[in-house]
Amino acid sequence: MFAAERRQLILEMVRANGAVSLRELARVVQTSEVTVRRDVRALEAEGLLDRRHGGAVLPGGFTRESGFPQKSHLATAEKTAIADLAAGLVEEGEAIVVGAGTTTQELARRLARVPGLTVVTNSLLVAQALAHANRVEVVMTGGTLRGSNYALVGSGAEQSLQGLRVSRAFLSGSGLTAERGLSTSNMLSASVDRALVQAAGEVVVLADHTKLGSDTMFQTVPTDLITRLVTDEPAAHDDRAAAELQALADQGVQIAVAGASGAPAEADSVPPGRGNRRDMPLPGQRRTHGSGPQPLRGSAVLAEQSSVDRARVADLRRR
Repeated sequence: MFAAERRQLILEMVRANGAVSLRELARVVQTSEVTVRRDVRALEAEGLLDRRHGGAVLPGGFTRESGFPQKSHLATAEKTAIADLAAGLVEEGEAIVVGAGTTTQELARRLARVPGLTVVTNSLLVAQALAHANRVEVVMTGGTLRGSNYALVGSGAEQSLQGLRVSRAFLSGSGLTAERGLSTSNMLSASVDRALVQAAGEVVVLADHTKLGSDTMFQTVPTDLITRLVTDEPAAHDDRAAAELQALADQGVQIAVAGASGAPAEADSVPPGRGNRRDMPLPGQRRTHGSGPQPLRGSAVLAEQSSVDRARVADLRRR
């Protein structure tokens, strides 16, 4: 494929999806990430797109929201690895809230095997993933259906969450920065996500590397309310993504990095807390309302730091 053809295809993918990772672009145009990065720089110089950490977005500084069909095909291996790792945080008999999104949908598929679990959600996709789980109780909010992401939004959804209290919330979004925290491009979705946060003792954000450094219109979770970020490993030369992760850690967010190398684990064959992933917690603890640092809860797999983990953290910081 000639350079002009590659760049036209890259531009069409970004326009269709709003944000696309370099890995995905390289896969589609069947070339290396180095070549794609060069193409993205050329398109940015022409003002046709903006570069972001490990990917490209529409120009203008704020990414727009993609529809579910587009999102479901982006960074699929990364989302699988993130969901595997996040599932290890959930304990038997726990009550949690799970927000809308393709990554949280992947998480829900793994939570179907956690006995005694209660899941509160405004996502039809999350509820569908748990519909046949015999030992999981699903509680849905009210609200108005937003067809682009199959989520219930509006005053009905927010009112149904009043008075609710659960151990933790698992949320995704359109962008994540150390300065503003988690954000989304839709006002109604942002409002419901804020209500989900109010109901939870801890907040776990699930965001693949393409979301790091991206900022969208409506803030959902400020950085000081994020307990933990579960993400995938940035590209080897993505210095900005590593810097963003360090900035988040400096503000008290615990960072867990899932490995997406190799074949992704199947949802039906990998029990919660196991699979093809690596936990890389960076220094820092969440600041909670009116209290000191809270110890993280979750599986022993996530709690232990081996010498290999610490070496990988040091390598990530040096990038």
